[in-house]
Amino acid sequence: MNVKAILEDKGRSVETIGPNETLAVAINRLAEHRIGALVVTNGDRKVIGIVSERDIVCAMNKYGAAALEQSVRHAMTAKVNLCTENHTINQVMEIMTTGRFRHLPVVKNGQLDGIVSIGDVVKKRIEEVEREAEEIIHYIWAG
Repeated sequence: MNVKAILEDKGRSVETIGPNETLAVAINRLAEHRIGALVVTNGDRKVIGIVSERDIVCAMNKYGAAALEQSVRHAMTAKVNLCTENHTINQVMEIMTTGRFRHLPVVKNGQLDGIVSIGDVVKKRIEEVEREAEEIIHYIWAG
């Protein structure tokens, strides 16, 4: 099972934001779409960062309400881990666990092609385990 299977189920749509937008705009977008992170691009689908709820909380802690008027570039995580649709579910889980983050942009030919969240990964892994259990039960009863 790989990232491609997740994207085929959920789609490749990704909410993005420009680095010069304010954190207030980012917060509104996160709330509007009920998501936990926005991928930061310059409009060319090339990933230059990611801004998550955690990044915003850290900025608010450091700068108070003034953080809301700061640009996304000041709060975003610029060193973004990326994956491709060929990464396995286990590889993605390891990347997220090691890096302690919940969202992983997917790139193809250097451009943003989707995003997977830890929820997407867990859902797909549970489906995989349930399918394997059904196959084992069928094997036992058929044998």
